[in-house]
Amino acid sequence: MSTADEKLTIPQVCDELQIARSTFYDWRAKNLGPKCIRLPNRKVRVRRSDLNRWLESQEAA
Repeated sequence: MSTADEKLTIPQVCDELQIARSTFYDWRAKNLGPKCIRLPNRKVRVRRSDLNRWLESQEAA
């Protein structure tokens, strides 16, 4: 699997962004965070490429 296709867990994303899990879910509820994937087992993942794209869009804002 390439790194762009890597699927990160919510704790991994929160660690990388240095935010609380509650902040991530608040952003997600307000459609302010990176695009997420809901797996059939109801777990949430974030593609590395989507996180990087989202971070780049935050720099431009």
